[in-house]
Formats: sequence, C-alpha cells, structure tokens
Amino acid sequence: MTTWIIVANGSRARVFSAKSSTGSIEEIETLIHPEGRVHEQTLTSDLPGRTFDRAGPGRHAMEAKVGTKQQKQIGFATRVADYVEAARENHKYRSLFVVAAPNFLGLIRSKLTRDTTACVDFWMDKDLTSLSKEEIRKRLPERLW
Repeated sequence: MTTWIIVANGSRARVFSAKSSTGSIEEIETLIHPEGRVHEQTLTSDLPGRTFDRAGPGRHAMEAKVGTKQQKQIGFATRVADYVEAARENHKYRSLFVVAAPNFLGLIRSKLTRDTTACVDFWMDKDLTSLSKEEIRKRLPERLW
C-alpha cells in the first residue's frame, strides 16, 4: 500500500511517497509555478478601466472579481489536481495526504474529482514546502494508513 503526500503552496507542489505506514517519505516529483511568487502588479500590464457612478459625478476604477495572480494560482491548482488524478487512475497510490498553504488548500480541494477526494485521508492547512522531508514527516500523523 502506497501513500502519497502532496505538500503545496501557490508556487510549488512537492510530491512524496511513503511505502511504510511509520517510515520515512521520499520525494518523487516537484511541480514549479514561478508566477506564484510574482506580485499582482507585475502580472497585469495595464491599469483597470474606469467607470462613472450611477448617481452623481463620481468615477472609480473597475476591479476584476478574480485578480490575475489568483487566476494563475487557480491554474496551478488545476495542474496539481490533474497530476494527482492521473496518478490515481494509474494506481500509483491508494491513500493521499494533502498539506497546503491555507489559501491554496481550498483551490486544490475545489479542483480534485470526487474519486480522488475519496482517496484523501488527511488534510492540513499549513505551508510546509520549504521544510526538509524529515521535518515534513514529523508534522504528519505517526501512521500514514
């Protein structure tokens, strides 16, 4: 029985595998998303449009409901979810642990299919991407299945 551990934030997703329920974990893949570290201003090349108020002489800038940076992170969450989905379909793991930065965890959850979500045994809303594999293992439950 193999467990996969996904440790992610908006700019990087690390994939680990555990062959033993109480043993160490091994990193098998890293997905990089450089746009996740870029500021919103860098991603947009133009100022937002302007509009008039309905009543009165006021004008104000229009804002998008979803910013460009968040749109990029949604795309990265989709990429991570697709990777995990393909691995599930190829029977690469039976159990899945997902550890992600709080804002990114919600994006990943929304992109996983029902079948893949059923494989998730553990969710954690922490950004552990910068830690060593030993430190990550210490923060996971003692038994991985």
